[in-house]
Amino acid sequence: MKPIEHLRPLLKSFLEKGPAGCACSVYHQNEQIFEDYVGYADPETKKPITPDTIYRIYSMTKVVTCVAALTLYERGLFLLEDPLEEYLAEFKNPQVYREGENGEILVTPAAKSIRVKDLFTMTSGLTYGGDANETERQVKKAMNLLESEGTFSVRALSKALANIPLAFDPGTQWRYSLSHDVLGAFIEVVSGKSFGQFLQEEIFQPLSMEDTFFKIPADKKERLSSLYDWKEPGNLQKNDKMDAEFQPGTLFESGGGGLLSTLNDYSRFAHMLANRGTLDGERILGAKTVELMSMNHLQPEQIPTYNWDHLKGYGYGLGVRVMMNPSLAGSNSSIGEFGWMGMAGTWVMIDPKEQLSAVYMHQLLPNFETYTQPRLRNVIYGAL
Repeated sequence: MKPIEHLRPLLKSFLEKGPAGCACSVYHQNEQIFEDYVGYADPETKKPITPDTIYRIYSMTKVVTCVAALTLYERGLFLLEDPLEEYLAEFKNPQVYREGENGEILVTPAAKSIRVKDLFTMTSGLTYGGDANETERQVKKAMNLLESEGTFSVRALSKALANIPLAFDPGTQWRYSLSHDVLGAFIEVVSGKSFGQFLQEEIFQPLSMEDTFFKIPADKKERLSSLYDWKEPGNLQKNDKMDAEFQPGTLFESGGGGLLSTLNDYSRFAHMLANRGTLDGERILGAKTVELMSMNHLQPEQIPTYNWDHLKGYGYGLGVRVMMNPSLAGSNSSIGEFGWMGMAGTWVMIDPKEQLSAVYMHQLLPNFETYTQPRLRNVIYGAL
């Protein structure tokens, strides 16, 4: 692979558009071929982005959660087609909100149970909190209630969500949701360990990911990058309203968005997947399981609801986008390239075919993902 000469100026150009600082790492065939840190973790104090900088990776947690669950799958502890209620009893006899003939909201039994696979593939009928439909409104209320009562566990969240009728019959649509948070509760029940402990023992310790955790230790707080709200070019406002769950003493370990990590730690995790499940002699997943994770699992009836513009050309696997049609995506990447992104602008790309992985980090809301991520992808593949 030739040097990625266009990546360094690209990172610098991102700073003109949005983030105060950013970092990127690329591995190819077990060799790190690019690493750069640009700008500030905190411009007010002139604290630079460095290899030690810790980031909120938000939804890139989802990839870790799905890998963790698949390690249990490989031990024969569940099947993807199993009804979820066999493990989380609260999901027995699910209900669904439906619209009546006159626009009224009805609650009727779901056509079938949620399968474990529906949690992986975001086809469970669960949602995030919001205002688009009655399920979202009730989820928002439930989350507000849990937060008002103090710190809560992922199991408490699962039980609260199970009491809310679903947005659609399981398996019929794709909807981005709290499914991977429920998958965290599922991991606790199947493994008999807390979610955080399971991740520590099965993924973080074997891969030497010493700076990846749900709660930031007191001696590492200074290394956490500041998070910013973008107002206009050159006008960033520090956002410190969203860090409560990262503090020691809180119980919630969000499988959908709760991890903190560094560029190096997450790069090791990503390259383990690019190596078909192994890194430095440590096997986390079998090669065939990585293949299963990174193939499209959406059925024709589910595809129309998987409609984010910047994911054109991608399908969805077990917790990851999966490249299916490079021409539709306008992408020079491989068929089968996969990964995900985080709410504050973090991004991972994994390609076992080329034994290639890339991780990018910045901390900004809105995250400019539709601008930065396809450009990063195209520049990296352009060097192959």
